[in-house]
Amino acid sequence: MTDTASEYPQFVKIVEVGPRDGLQNEKEIVRTEVKIQLIDMLSGSGLRVIEATSFVSSKWIPQMADHTEVLTGIQRVPRVQYPVLTPNMQGFQDAVAAGATEIAVFGSASETFSVKNINCSIEESMLRFEEVVKSAKERDIPVRGYVSCALGCPYEGNIEPTKVAEVAKRLYEMGCYEVSLGDTIGVGTPGSMRKMLQCVLKEIPPSALAVHCHDTYGQALANILTALQMGVCVVDSAVAGLGGCPYAKGSSGNVSTEDVLYMLHGMGIDTGVNLAKILEAGDFICNALRRKTNSRVAQARSRML
Repeated sequence: MTDTASEYPQFVKIVEVGPRDGLQNEKEIVRTEVKIQLIDMLSGSGLRVIEATSFVSSKWIPQMADHTEVLTGIQRVPRVQYPVLTPNMQGFQDAVAAGATEIAVFGSASETFSVKNINCSIEESMLRFEEVVKSAKERDIPVRGYVSCALGCPYEGNIEPTKVAEVAKRLYEMGCYEVSLGDTIGVGTPGSMRKMLQCVLKEIPPSALAVHCHDTYGQALANILTALQMGVCVVDSAVAGLGGCPYAKGSSGNVSTEDVLYMLHGMGIDTGVNLAKILEAGDFICNALRRKTNSRVAQARSRML
C-alpha cells in the first residue's frame, strides 16, 4: 500500500459520544442542564451525530437517570442525529416515548464482559437485540450496533478477531445500519487493529463500519489511521477525551474529538466539523466537571494563549 493521500477517505463522519459514553462513568452526578448545554454546544459545531444519553436502569448507571429530561430538553438541529443507547425492550419503549429518532444496541465480543456489563451471555444479548431492532424497524427508527472488547478484554485478555467478526455480523444482519468496533480498554495497536478489521471486512462492507478507540496506551490515533487506510470512514470520539468504561478498571478516556479533528484536517480530510467550536464545548464541560481536558490539542492551545 503506497503512502499517498488517495488511500484515505475524502470525508470522515465523526460520531460524538461524549454526552453518553463520556459522562456515564462520572462518579458525581452531572446536572441535567449541563448535559443539555453540552449537547447544544456540540450541535452548533457541524457534527452530524451526537450520542445523547442512555435509556438504562438508573440502578446500573445512575448518571443516565435523567435520560428523558436530557432528550426532551436539547435544541435539536436539522440534519443532526441524536442516537440513544437502549439495551432492552424497556429501554427502547422509554426512548421512543421520549422522542428518540435513532437508537443503539451494545454487544460484546467477550463472554465475560457481556455478563458483567449487561448481565447476560452474548447469545442472550443477541436475542434481546433482535427484539429491539425488529420493533425499531417497524417504527422506521435506525439502529446502530456496538461491539465492545474488539481488541481486548479486561477479563479475558486477547479476543480472537473471528469472535469480533461473528458478533458484528450478527448485528449487521439483524438490521444495524452501522456497527462500531470498540477498543474498550485501549490495548489495541495498528497491528491488532489491522488483523481484526481484515477478519470483520470479510463479513461486513467498510461503509457499514466505525471504530471506537480509547487512548489508554496512546495508540488511538494510530489505530484510527489504520482503520481509515482499510476503508473505514466513521470514527467515534468524545469531546475533551471524556470517559472510560465503568466495567474496565484503569481504562482511560475515549480518544478526544479535538485530537481526531486536528489529525484529519491536517491530512486534508473533510469532516464538516468546526474544531474551534469543539474546543469551546470541551472547555465548558471540563470547567463543569472541574478537571483538565484529556485532549492534547486543547492542552497545546491553552499553553499558547
